[in-house]
Amino acid sequence: MAPTLFDRVYQHPLITLSDIQEIVSLHKKLMVPKGDFLLKKGKTADAYYLVEKGLVRFFVHDFNGNEITTQFICENEIVNEVSSLFQRIPSVQNIQAVTDTVVWEIVLNDFQHLYHTLESVREWGREWMSAQLFQSQLRSIEMITQSASSRYLQLMEQRPQIIHQAPLKQIASYLGIADTSLSRIRKEIFNG
Repeated sequence: MAPTLFDRVYQHPLITLSDIQEIVSLHKKLMVPKGDFLLKKGKTADAYYLVEKGLVRFFVHDFNGNEITTQFICENEIVNEVSSLFQRIPSVQNIQAVTDTVVWEIVLNDFQHLYHTLESVREWGREWMSAQLFQSQLRSIEMITQSASSRYLQLMEQRPQIIHQAPLKQIASYLGIADTSLSRIRKEIFNG
């Protein structure tokens, strides 16, 4: 049997079939049209989401008012503004659907219930948080140590959904470069 979205996201050796059934029962399916927000800057997150279909991005505005994409969330990944959700503070980022998106929402109170009643979910949560911290640190280092071309090639290889579904301007801001630079890099890569 093919793994479901929930099996992929909530993957941990301690999570049992009955745990998965309880986890699934606390999620609600939502359709999010392209351009709609899951969270706006200044609001406090009350839920997190599993992406079944589509692409989501986190973005901020720089000091000149330009949108800067800070993160993309692909299918089978979690959309979670961790500091806002768990520290109960207003978000400094916006979370927006890049495409028409299908997500499964779990509200904070339901997650807290799972976290406090299932050891498997506590262990999964710790591992997920550690992995997120590691990815964030790795991205910070790569932004400094890798060329823009290398970062683009890595994105193409590791997360092709972003290349296929996100507008060039969002990809460029995520890579920390101007649209024109990304166009030049793409031309060099595809024209040899």
